Amino acid sequence: MKKIFFMIFLVSTLSCFAQVDPDSLFIRENYTKVEKYISMRDGIKLFTAIYTPKDLSKKYPILMNRTPYTVSPYGNDLFKPSLGPSMLFAKEGYIFVYQDVRGRWMSEGEFQDVRPYNPNKKNKKDIDESSDTYDTIDWLVKNLPNDNGKVGIYGISYPGFYSTASLPGAHPALKAVSPQAPVTDWFIGDDFHHNGAFFVMDAFSFYSSFGVPRPKPITPNEGPKPFQYPINDNYKFYLDLGTLKNVKTKYFGDSIKFWNDLMLHGTYDEFWKKRNIRPHLTNIKPATMVVGGFFDAEDTFGALATYKAIETQNPQNKNMLVMGPWYHGGWSRGTGDMFGDIKFDQPTSTWYQQNVEFPFFQNLLKDKDGANLPEAMIFETGSNKWRRYDTWPPKNIIQKSLFFHQNGQLSFTAPTEANSFDEYTSDPAKPVPYADGVHLDRTREYMIDDQRFASRRPDVMVYQTEILNEDVTLAGPLMANLVVSTTGTDADYVVKLVDVYPNDYPNNEPNPDNVEMGGYQLLIRGEVMRGKFRNSFEKPEPFIPNQVTQVKYTLPDVAHTFRKGHRIMVQVQNSWFPLVDRNPQKFVDIYNADEKDFQKAAHRIYHDNKNASALLINVIQ
Repeated sequence: MKKIFFMIFLVSTLSCFAQVDPDSLFIRENYTKVEKYISMRDGIKLFTAIYTPKDLSKKYPILMNRTPYTVSPYGNDLFKPSLGPSMLFAKEGYIFVYQDVRGRWMSEGEFQDVRPYNPNKKNKKDIDESSDTYDTIDWLVKNLPNDNGKVGIYGISYPGFYSTASLPGAHPALKAVSPQAPVTDWFIGDDFHHNGAFFVMDAFSFYSSFGVPRPKPITPNEGPKPFQYPINDNYKFYLDLGTLKNVKTKYFGDSIKFWNDLMLHGTYDEFWKKRNIRPHLTNIKPATMVVGGFFDAEDTFGALATYKAIETQNPQNKNMLVMGPWYHGGWSRGTGDMFGDIKFDQPTSTWYQQNVEFPFFQNLLKDKDGANLPEAMIFETGSNKWRRYDTWPPKNIIQKSLFFHQNGQLSFTAPTEANSFDEYTSDPAKPVPYADGVHLDRTREYMIDDQRFASRRPDVMVYQTEILNEDVTLAGPLMANLVVSTTGTDADYVVKLVDVYPNDYPNNEPNPDNVEMGGYQLLIRGEVMRGKFRNSFEKPEPFIPNQVTQVKYTLPDVAHTFRKGHRIMVQVQNSWFPLVDRNPQKFVDIYNADEKDFQKAAHRIYHDNKNASALLINVIQ
């Protein structure tokens, strides 16, 4: 989650300069650091750290990162342990710029979460993140003596949003932008909501520290401390918490503004629409490379949605998508040769840094060979191969339906049975856990975890194919097409696509966690839909009890090969806790619901010749 990402970044930043390693030594020997306050058009000054190569015989491009997570260490004699997206850039020679965004850490001004873009600026007081970026670049290219007049921007997660925000009305010097796992739409698919369902664990853990007010510029040692949980069991903590309104009375009060905003805006209203930057990604001039991870628990949606928005609204612009088998930011650290229990047979992160990211910026900022990068560079799990595509999704796909059948069967053949359904009970007091075991923090591995723990529950419906007699490769989005009924008036629906390994599949070697890979149920994609939003995110509708109803929604893209000898499985459930807050199964304002609103409900999933539930997939031919 973002809080974990932020705290790891902060702790490593504060401690790393006390350690001596080859990279940090190289930076000290070859770079000079200065700290500046750069004035924006409205007079607010933003704290900016600038690292310039000591070799002044050359001119260098500027590579910038704007962040709400601190540019520390602060002080002209204190250096970051590495510079740029990877040390390839530092050793090549760039000017690196890091900036605390408006209202965060040492910058002046008032911070606003995912500050809305203002397309109608009329005076110098009309600012947004795009104007702050423009003003910063303008100062840099006019005041740095050894820049070559070309600027690139990159950022992961929240800094990915600031990268995207640099694109509308971009400064002429901005030539290359890489939004990586960018925050894009916090109601539809990123971080704190997916299809209107509230991701309570991520929101609570992040805003309990990130959302603490900052009355004046501060350094990290003066900043907020992590929330101290009373128990190291997130399932029990959030279950004992009760209804969402208890957060305000027990923990946050009125101190966390954005938490209160979350509680006030329970539909896709103007508050959320203004924070969706996608409609403003038009007339884009800089080249873009959007990067994401298929197993990114925070912002898989953001990467795919940002790429699509740029591509459809700027068909002539140079726009590229990179998706790998990564967790949140996994492409920027570690080798990427495995995640969780799953091996990828190669160092995917290192390969991407050397063969995609570095050549992209080198080509656009230094006029060097761009390595003939494709429109889409996609890592296909299962086969564990990098694929190059001219479009994404690829052109050579055909949509097929995986139909649910009686007795847990799943096939490409539509059901012929009459009046066929599975019926079960969902109890908010005993929600389905999102992961096996006991954890405090939300695990990043849940995106790729073994699902055998879930398939054994009576409130999880399981459908699987016969053993595959040939490989089946999927590429692109999935579509859940459920035909259901419920005795309640609201319900969440969670659909999961799972790769079932053969029973005789060999265990990994070494196997320190004693994981049994035979029969492993590998999660490929899971997504939730809050049922009352099935027809509109702006105007929720109750279910009519016991009435057959369609619930249809899109799941984020996949790129995966189900190998011969495996099975394809689909799981359907009505809770995913505490990843997603509990649905009372009653049509109410969940953010202000009472304990008495939570009720058991009987659910039916239909699979007959008139009401055929299915998962729609895109199969490569």
